[in-house]
Amino acid sequence: MPIPRARISSRSSLFAWVLLVLHCFFLANFVTAANFTLEQVMASPFPANLVAAAHSPRVAWVSNAKGVRNIWVADAPEFAARQITHYDGDDGLPIASLRITSDGRTLVYAGGSETNENGRVADPTNGIWPRKQQVWAIDVDAGAPRLLGEMGCAEEDCEDVQLSPDGQTAVWAARKQLWIAPVSGATAAHQLTDLRGDNSNPKWSPDGRHIALVSARGDHSFIAVYDFGREEVRYLSPSADRDGMPRWSPDGRHIAFVRRPGIQEKAPLIPVRPNPWAIWVADSATAEAREIWHSGNEDNDSFPSETADKSFYFADNDKLVFASEQDGWNHLYSIAASGGSATLLTPGSFEVEDVTLASDRRSVIFSSNQGDVDRRHLWRVDLQGGKPQPLTKGETMEWSPVEAGTGGQVVCLGSSATVPAMPFHLGAKGREMMARQALPADFPSSQLVTPRQVILKSEDGLEIHGQLFAPSGRSQPGPALIFMHGGPVRQMMLGFHYMYYYHNAYAMNQYLASLGYVVLSVNYRLGIMYGRAFREAPNASWRGAAEYKDVVAGAKYLQSLPTVDSKKIGLWGGSYGGFLTALGLARNSDLFAAGVDVHGVHDWSVFLPHWENRPGAPDAREAEKLAFESSPDAAVSTWKSPVLLIHGDDDRNVPFGQTVDLAQRLREQHVRFEELIFPDEIHDFLMWKNWLRAYGATADFFDRTLKASGGGQ
Repeated sequence: MPIPRARISSRSSLFAWVLLVLHCFFLANFVTAANFTLEQVMASPFPANLVAAAHSPRVAWVSNAKGVRNIWVADAPEFAARQITHYDGDDGLPIASLRITSDGRTLVYAGGSETNENGRVADPTNGIWPRKQQVWAIDVDAGAPRLLGEMGCAEEDCEDVQLSPDGQTAVWAARKQLWIAPVSGATAAHQLTDLRGDNSNPKWSPDGRHIALVSARGDHSFIAVYDFGREEVRYLSPSADRDGMPRWSPDGRHIAFVRRPGIQEKAPLIPVRPNPWAIWVADSATAEAREIWHSGNEDNDSFPSETADKSFYFADNDKLVFASEQDGWNHLYSIAASGGSATLLTPGSFEVEDVTLASDRRSVIFSSNQGDVDRRHLWRVDLQGGKPQPLTKGETMEWSPVEAGTGGQVVCLGSSATVPAMPFHLGAKGREMMARQALPADFPSSQLVTPRQVILKSEDGLEIHGQLFAPSGRSQPGPALIFMHGGPVRQMMLGFHYMYYYHNAYAMNQYLASLGYVVLSVNYRLGIMYGRAFREAPNASWRGAAEYKDVVAGAKYLQSLPTVDSKKIGLWGGSYGGFLTALGLARNSDLFAAGVDVHGVHDWSVFLPHWENRPGAPDAREAEKLAFESSPDAAVSTWKSPVLLIHGDDDRNVPFGQTVDLAQRLREQHVRFEELIFPDEIHDFLMWKNWLRAYGATADFFDRTLKASGGGQ
């Protein structure tokens, strides 16, 4: 707003005018001024990797408090929580693959990130010496952590430490082979196998004398069994297909596994092809196997890659539990190990997510959105069938269930719209928080808004869910933001999220609302929990980016609100959300005035050879053209709105080059862009201070581009 110079006649009148302007400003913004800090709303300790001892009423979990990761335990029935490790500092060293011995006395875990393409463990602290990914053990009641060995694994999925049934030995995959060490640390870890291929996913037999593993050979894979005391392995009915997910029967006589077709070269890229699969059961002694169940060949019959591994169990009474989307929803089924018809355990228009075999080994406990589509609750169902029984309900959320020992005491992680993720045990009074002392006293629960469920229609008629964060007391038109999650196989919900990345994003949306922004989180097509047809929508992603229609629908919804200035709508998101942010700014700078693109994808075409894994595809050139046209880079000539680019240059999910290339294109088009680059940081920022810097810069950028007069262009 220009100063009316003709009215300024003296220093005193200037001072009076400034006071008047400030008074009006504070009156206009009083109801939307932040009354808590970004640090406060992001300071809650995030719990993860909840585990339970098989024969002890003890549970353990990893707590990340402002970048300081430590392990906590609690014992039934009181579940008084206590911290076991005492690491200190925001050091960027994650703790993964937490395991607990069956007696609950010892914990084993992996420390440090996976390695990048150069074999380096991430170190965003600016250190000059390489870090290591290591396996550690600690006794719960006494002692300090002891080093068992190194991992050096290049994939997150390889952070898979497995304890022997007696709890004396740990085995893990590293550098494409299996390694083994005594949990006592008495001797150093040593290599257990030296097989061709990439060998991983070790599973102990119930008697601890054998280990089943997956030996991947590129276009095919085998299930191998290693016998202690022998110098050879045996392969279970080897074929030209891809075998995985070995599971031992409780008596050790059989091994169930999943078989999928091998890689077919020169298959077309653009058409989405069904991915059929089958369940096989092998005699563990003879290695002979037979198929007991197979899927159909329609799209819904495809292998449910997001949930299959964590839903596959060999239970008692020779029952197998598995997940399938054959009816269009991700559901649980049981089947006899000898074969026959599968029994649907969880019928209905909802989806199952976390699944754990109960301590009785004859039922499962799972999380789902049954009857509450944008939340999670816990249920139990018998493997023989019958109606699932709810364990939790209401306006809270629960996930990652376990049972403490053999007493049937259920422990889980949970949250609500205003309470961050914490561990809980389920008792007669409902769910009761554990480790309450770890929650900061000034966490602003009472000052957070409760997001409202929003259901809108995209231009092609698809129903889209979202969550609306409305600033308290807002009555006049003002700036608004659309948040888009990554994945894209994710769902944002009506509460603090169960993933660390989106737990932080939810806190950020709360903070933005406190600053006066109306924030709409859009669950665009390709996300989970709304059925397979929604998740596998046609012409989406690199095949046409149809999901962008849902972002536009979100903008039109915001424009219809009396509290939104239609010329001050911004976009923000990370990863796939960064892609959609960039796409919105490139295609519709007339609609979106500014955006924050956090490690987004900007050119799909460079990923095709890696993601689709179909060498020599006959439509490769056409697919590359379609992928590029579905990317922000293809529309950069119409990009006008300012953008903040945020990226860590050791990102193992979205290559840093995606941002490097986009920056040059924006510079050529004279588009205003700002950068916040984190040297040696990865995709899911390892350091809490980097989350604060990224989100602080985001809020500041939107304040400067959307709250300023005239918007961001």
